[in-house]
Amino acid sequence: MPDEALVQAFRQSGPRREGAFEVLVTRHAPRIHRLAASMVGPSAADDVVQDVFIAVHGGLNTFRAEAAFSTWLHRIALNACMRALKARQNVPLESVAEPAAPHNLALSGENTDLRERLARAMHTLPPDQREALALRELSGLDYAEIADITGAELGTVKSRINRARAALRALLTKTGVTP
Repeated sequence: MPDEALVQAFRQSGPRREGAFEVLVTRHAPRIHRLAASMVGPSAADDVVQDVFIAVHGGLNTFRAEAAFSTWLHRIALNACMRALKARQNVPLESVAEPAAPHNLALSGENTDLRERLARAMHTLPPDQREALALRELSGLDYAEIADITGAELGTVKSRINRARAALRALLTKTGVTP
């Protein structure tokens, strides 16, 4: 079922209402979690995702569908990330990283180290570049969708992503990671 049909099903009373919302959450939560983790860090991502879907649940009845549901959802997610970042402005970056559960201890250690380096590097980017790059690389959105979500011109979005990639490449190379 497409998102638009699920939104319509949610707006109707009855047993399908919460089922439609559950499908929307199941479909979009992984991408929203990846976006949140890149913006606020893995330790705060779950809280942000919860805030996002609480807001979505409360706002679906008034969603005007002037944009795609995923565009609206990502805008809510970015706003929630910005609120979370403002709430913890004085938290040092070292407390943000959270190790993954190990499957293969050696490989897990390498992946955790790489994730931590990438998270630190992402957090050094200006917020507009970090936002655009996260929407592109972690949420898989195309440039036009990112422009709609951020309110920036298409050329500006492309420029932000290009600058963010170059900055990440330089930062990671300095720390011994070959991009």
